[in-house]
Amino acid sequence: MPTLDDDLGYPVHFKRPPNRLVSLVPSLTEALATTVPDRLVGATEWCTHPVGLDTPRVRGTKNPDHAAIGRLRPDLVVANQEENRRIDVERLRAADIPVWVTVTESLDGALQSIRRLFVDVLEQAEPAWLLAATTEWNRPTAAAAAAGRVVVPIWRDPWMVVGSRTFAGDVVSRLGLLHIFAGSTERYPRLEVPQLLAADPDLVILPDEPYAFAVDDGPEVFPGISTAFVSGRSLTWYGPSMATARAELSDRINLALASD
Repeated sequence: MPTLDDDLGYPVHFKRPPNRLVSLVPSLTEALATTVPDRLVGATEWCTHPVGLDTPRVRGTKNPDHAAIGRLRPDLVVANQEENRRIDVERLRAADIPVWVTVTESLDGALQSIRRLFVDVLEQAEPAWLLAATTEWNRPTAAAAAAGRVVVPIWRDPWMVVGSRTFAGDVVSRLGLLHIFAGSTERYPRLEVPQLLAADPDLVILPDEPYAFAVDDGPEVFPGISTAFVSGRSLTWYGPSMATARAELSDRINLALASD
């Protein structure tokens, strides 16, 4: 097998297609467990899908247990530039554990990154769910003028919103919505409440992760503004959920708009 460059251009040497995989990314864990379950030997505590996933845990995405990973004897650790720390990647590589780092700053970029992982690295046929997701998101973007201007908080105290060069932000735009902070200089701007309100959103999309927004936790800051509660997995995960995310997100947004 040739040397392949990961999404950051780092060369990863393979003697053969990796058969023992540790995933440090929840969405990629779901993708691997769905497609090559026999190869997944480790995942983080945050890896909640597929439901009932039974695989050894290596602590969290930001504090993986390097020793535990080493004991699993992985042929490859799968990480992500945004979700995992560079220092952890460097320490694993220093311990002679190969790491493949993915980059997902857009929907098309995520599709391409996952395709490379499965087809080029794992030497698998393109998964059916990936083909379905590609077909679904390549459909023409439907106009959603009724929604107007949209803001997507992901955290509060401090308030943080989806900004530029993000997978979630691209998903929002591909739904035909006007993503207010798409032109931000930051990927996840921190804003005070007055700044959020000054952006004059017509719709606020509140996911249930990474912050668990709820009916009594979030909407009170945006009185008189339509609020759509969505699954964080549909909005931010790049894996099998992409095949159904467009329909699920559209349904939740349309429901919020219709209720006002």
